[in-house]
Amino acid sequence: MKRILIIDDEVNVALLLSKFLTRNGFDVSTASSGTGGMEALKNGEYQLVLCDFRLEDTDGREMLRNIKIQYPKTGVIIITGYSDIKMAVELIKMGAYDYITKPLYPDEILNTINKAFETHHALVEVDEEPQAAILPEKTKSNAAKKTVFAAEFVTGTSRASKELARQIELVAPTNYSVIILGESGTGKESVAKSIHLNSPRHNQPFIAMDCGSLTKELAASEFFGHEKGSFTGALYTKIGHFEMANGGTLFLDEVGNLSYEIQAALLRTVQERKVKRIGSTKEIDLDVRIIIATNENLQEGIQKGRFREDLYHRFNEFSIYMPPLRERGHDIILLAEHFLRIANQELGRNVESLSQEVVDCFMNYRWQGNIRELKNVIRRAALLAEGNEITLKALPLEMSTYKLSYEAPNHHYAQQQHPSPYAAAEVPEVKEPRHDLKNAALEAEYETIIRVLREVNFNKTKAAEILNIDRKTLYNKMKAINLK
Repeated sequence: MKRILIIDDEVNVALLLSKFLTRNGFDVSTASSGTGGMEALKNGEYQLVLCDFRLEDTDGREMLRNIKIQYPKTGVIIITGYSDIKMAVELIKMGAYDYITKPLYPDEILNTINKAFETHHALVEVDEEPQAAILPEKTKSNAAKKTVFAAEFVTGTSRASKELARQIELVAPTNYSVIILGESGTGKESVAKSIHLNSPRHNQPFIAMDCGSLTKELAASEFFGHEKGSFTGALYTKIGHFEMANGGTLFLDEVGNLSYEIQAALLRTVQERKVKRIGSTKEIDLDVRIIIATNENLQEGIQKGRFREDLYHRFNEFSIYMPPLRERGHDIILLAEHFLRIANQELGRNVESLSQEVVDCFMNYRWQGNIRELKNVIRRAALLAEGNEITLKALPLEMSTYKLSYEAPNHHYAQQQHPSPYAAAEVPEVKEPRHDLKNAALEAEYETIIRVLREVNFNKTKAAEILNIDRKTLYNKMKAINLK
């Protein structure tokens, strides 16, 4: 019989877990302290230990170290609160098989334990190189390989960029769901692709889905698929994104825009790991890693009732913060030079460099559109450049006339938050005239958006068509001017 030891100083939790696992065919013992747990291991053979990270007499790190030294063939799963997830990931690097978070969900616990036994992770002695223990057998030989980044991902030299690369390297080999947080245009999809490329799923599909462009009516069909004739207009059988990504990674961008009803359906799919097409009675087993991205504050959405807290916790096994361009220091110039090389190839040009004035401008500009905005500026400038150097003349007018105070002598961007020009609060460090060309252009844009929205009775789809932009861009512009 498969023997499990539960170490948890919350007696009620240990008792409930013990009863549940016993009903599911396991031989279970409990201990209420680290000392008691080590004594139990000494007196009996256990294939798997479920250990609470926070114990009265010790912690999960020390317990894992002791278990791996004295009982190397015993697998360890850490029980942790959400505030301890980063530490739990470090423990996995030390040799823990996996972690489960409180509040505990029976299906998740049982699924994690069964996987531990089925894949024999819990029975294999940990190698001298502990991170090999978290990789499936077929990928252990690749453990020492260099991290592979998506083609559009540009590694930088700033502290923020190095930390980003480190987190990608850390989480990629695991099977955790990931939330990528950051402003629009920071490159969240390229990070998701990089995680996929460095995971055991790298030979399986990577499917990206823009939730910001989904209507409520189409969302269910796009996620789950449908059978021919299941509703009016269903002229053929459609495979949903979950099914397309089966075995691989599903990337959901702008997930905060999903309706509450679709969030409920997503939660069921994620929990049960099964999907059923609309109009079908057949359930399809799923093995999909989910990575989501958002430029919204999901916790604020939870408080306002726009986003489900249970779904958030399902997704938030690991989070990565995408630093905005203004926080990446000299990476701005590295990125600009990278995009210049690409633009030269596209346009058949030979523009070699940026003038010092352009460098100073780039280092002190707000970059509200982040990397996406920088790429577009460089492509435009490469086309307009009159010689082999990009000068201020080739930049958009609002950039070449932009004035911002910054700290001498290194002209490095002051890392501060700059609100929309329509926000009530003002940042005193910004020495910007109230009616300069930048603000004049933004004010004109604001007036146009308001006028068009009123004309179409605030139908955002029609407004986006009239404005010749997509819905996602319109949402972002409305958010930028605090328009609800």
